[in-house]
Amino acid sequence: MHPVRERWDALRTATEQVDPAALDALWPDLETVDASSILGSWRGFAFRTGHPVERVLARSRWYGKHFVALDDAKPLICRAEDGGLYSDTVSCRGEAGLWNIEFRGEVTAAMVYDGVPVFDHFKRVDDTTLLGVMNGKAATVSDTGHLFYFGLERE
Repeated sequence: MHPVRERWDALRTATEQVDPAALDALWPDLETVDASSILGSWRGFAFRTGHPVERVLARSRWYGKHFVALDDAKPLICRAEDGGLYSDTVSCRGEAGLWNIEFRGEVTAAMVYDGVPVFDHFKRVDDTTLLGVMNGKAATVSDTGHLFYFGLERE
């Protein structure tokens, strides 16, 4: 198995809280990804780092993201009380679009939210898996100064 994949798998299956520094260290070792290549539906999960966004997503029953087109991205696909899925446009004040944006010295796919000053940057773990990191105004940074990390798995 490839060492990067081994590190990903260890972080993905961790039963204890994940150190955000381990995710920061993994980020530069992953491949950048073009926005047009990630269109489709993705199942999401939060890495358990203690970031406040984890609690917000758990309360909203976050399921994942749906990238319909570059100008039509649905960042918060959530599970309704009846079990159905819906795009939560209230919590993020709209939806989003996909762009290729420089982050940490590399150009990679990013989702730009319509109604909040937030970017989700993505890098490829493999053909069906992405690592995402939320970046933006101070609200996206935890008390310890760490960004929110999450994973996406193609449906």
